Amino acid sequence: MEPQVNAWSLPGGILGARENLNESVLRQLAEKVDVREVAHLEQLSIFSEPDRMPGPRTVASTFLGLIPRTADPHLPDDTSWHPVAALPEMAFDHRTMVLHAQSRLAAKLSYTNIAFALAPAEFTMSGLREIYCAALGYPVDATNLQRVLTRRAVLTPTGETARVGRSGGRPAALYRFSDRTLRVTDEFAALRPPG
Repeated sequence: MEPQVNAWSLPGGILGARENLNESVLRQLAEKVDVREVAHLEQLSIFSEPDRMPGPRTVASTFLGLIPRTADPHLPDDTSWHPVAALPEMAFDHRTMVLHAQSRLAAKLSYTNIAFALAPAEFTMSGLREIYCAALGYPVDATNLQRVLTRRAVLTPTGETARVGRSGGRPAALYRFSDRTLRVTDEFAALRPPG
């Protein structure tokens, strides 16, 4: 829309007179992009530059909202998911907002169990590795990831295995997160890209 025709923007809108910020975020996600299952929600920052948008001054409060990989909202025609590594042209300061959220998520993946909000209830290590790779933007070794998360008491083996795929082979062990609420697992940890 004007004045940023053909640029993508994050869902957002006006804070309702009888709602707090979290309620507003959840309402707008449900109304605008049919996201109704939010496993984790946290306020990130405030964007308040006087000239961040044309017209009356607008202050934006940004949030990091995580939905499980298995969620499948019905997106309106004017809405689409975009990989952070290949963002399209974005309106106003929305690219900065997305990159800030990615940075926060990457940091939290290092020292908390926040991946519970992205994973299904049960998963294989290769499935969890895919989630970490997508969120961090670089490859992660599944064996090292399992070792780190097991040492931090983040994972619990279910004792079950995944169904064998078409190629056969040994079935992969299934795991679940020990907690499905956010907790710090190692306050001084930092996951780093390989190399």
